Amino acid sequence: MTNRFGPEIVERELFGKVVIAGSASGNILRLSAPISFWGGIDPETGLVSDPRHPDFRKSIAGCVLAIPSTIGSSSSSAIMLELVRQGLAPAALVLGTVDAILVLGVIVGRELGYRALPVLQIDQSRLQTLPQDVNARIHDGGRITWTA
Repeated sequence: MTNRFGPEIVERELFGKVVIAGSASGNILRLSAPISFWGGIDPETGLVSDPRHPDFRKSIAGCVLAIPSTIGSSSSSAIMLELVRQGLAPAALVLGTVDAILVLGVIVGRELGYRALPVLQIDQSRLQTLPQDVNARIHDGGRITWTA
């Protein structure tokens, strides 16, 4: 939509269930398929390292990472903890399905004195409405905002 001054900027929002409270901002990276953090994310680079994954070689560092679901591994918490320790973790996690093991890595990192990233859960159908590569803010209380 445009007006006489140019394109109209509209703020969009979604609300998620708070798993770990906090606020953050970053570009949205919405993964197009579930991922295993063990073998799927390189903890030394923050890149998607599984060559079979559609988002291969994309960086999760500093983004608002939206994941439909994870492919289970009891090691995902160790990978997340290493990403947090290395400063390569996402700014926030938005999960279609909560993975308690993955979230445990965030909690352990917080207990060790590292930055705790907010974690939200939203329905799969609403997760798909998050735009790719748009700057978003996670607010206390579970609100996600971006401009379109």
